[in-house]
Amino acid sequence: MKIEQIYTGCLAHAAYYIESNGESVIIDPLREVQPYIDRAEKDNAKIKYIFETHFHADFVSGHIDLAKKTGGKIIFGPTAKPGYEVIVAEDNQVFEVGDYKIKVMHTPGHTMESTTYLLIDEKGEEHGIVTGDTLFIGDVGRPDLAQHLVSDLTEDKLAGYLFDSLRNKIMPLSDNLIVYPNHGAGSACGKNMSSETTDTLGNQKKTNYALRPDMTKEEFKKELLTGLGAPPAYFPANVLMNINGYESFDTVMEKSQKPLSPIEFEIVANETDAIILDVRDQENYAKGHIPRSIFIGLDGDFAPWVGALVADVKQAILLVAPVGREEEALTRLSRIGFDNTIGYLEGGFDSWKNSGKETDMVTTIYAIEFKKAIEEQHVPVFDVRKENEYLSEHIVDATHICLSTLANNFSKFPSDNTFYVHCQGGYRSMIASSILKSRGIHNLIDVAGGFAAIKEVGTPLTDYVCPSTL
Repeated sequence: MKIEQIYTGCLAHAAYYIESNGESVIIDPLREVQPYIDRAEKDNAKIKYIFETHFHADFVSGHIDLAKKTGGKIIFGPTAKPGYEVIVAEDNQVFEVGDYKIKVMHTPGHTMESTTYLLIDEKGEEHGIVTGDTLFIGDVGRPDLAQHLVSDLTEDKLAGYLFDSLRNKIMPLSDNLIVYPNHGAGSACGKNMSSETTDTLGNQKKTNYALRPDMTKEEFKKELLTGLGAPPAYFPANVLMNINGYESFDTVMEKSQKPLSPIEFEIVANETDAIILDVRDQENYAKGHIPRSIFIGLDGDFAPWVGALVADVKQAILLVAPVGREEEALTRLSRIGFDNTIGYLEGGFDSWKNSGKETDMVTTIYAIEFKKAIEEQHVPVFDVRKENEYLSEHIVDATHICLSTLANNFSKFPSDNTFYVHCQGGYRSMIASSILKSRGIHNLIDVAGGFAAIKEVGTPLTDYVCPSTL
């Protein structure tokens, strides 16, 4: 018996590989499925089943492609109604994998079809639970992502279902079971996940607020729903792709891997509504980039920020990537359903620059220079971190506009006077600067190193501010 967690940090996502006696299963696979096939082949095992814990919102699952390539059967929990062939399991149904058994436990709440899988080893002993988004380490799944699918389904109702699922299905289980969740810290599917990606159920009963035994349903709902921000814009589209089906990953990659010379790239950009997405690091982007291109670097939370800031998964994209990382960028875009990349700049930005075409840059300033500048004159400062980061500590008189809300707040930025933009480390502020410049707002200066560097040089700060006073 073998259980492996396959963790992908950029999406804070965990898939699972389980093998016993030459048979294997994959639970909650990502869009690109070859790594799972390779893993099974390494054990000389046949992929018998592909289990899905629910219809995912934050990524496009690879279950359909994996089933086609391996013959494995797709399993969903009760109430699931996908637009393709699957086995819709019954509550308490048991599936055999070699000498191992996997028991279906319907745990609605995050979504109505959400299911936990109880793992039973070759001795008949319960080993662990793969919980999907029902139970995380330190948190539970947010109950507001499936409301649009059923007209009378509310987050309050889903929170109530989740309370019942946790009390009636999860909490009665043995304390020594290992909890295997679908996500860790950084995922938008919960609000307070631990950086740990497994734990014992017994420890979660002691430390996870949602499993307090004396908590009433109304108390649970209040704690769960308080502080939930709006889900990323791409979530509904990903849910529908996972329900209805999607184009194969291989087809998407074949269409997207289209190198374009600088001349071809410029022609396509002028003749289509494609956005130019530059995925290099922020320092190189600041030094030079194609005018009106948007920066979202691969070496950050790339896919979640693309999903949050690019309004439509069908948006045509022209890619500017570091040479040799084009396929990586295309793969990571496809994981969240952005399948309409229509080409990439062959030779990267250097080929554009060397061809003599127009370039732009972002004016940047180091923290020590920034400190001196704001001490000598009053210049507007915009903080694009998350609200909790800003409330914890921020620059005196800084205006807070979270990066995810930038599109609704362009009018708040000065049209003529110089202003500064910063985040925590420089990645998000460069995204914000690129978007502002794409909208014709060029009178900005980005603070390199962000708030971490600003604080280190002794810039005047304001401590915690209660949200009610804002």
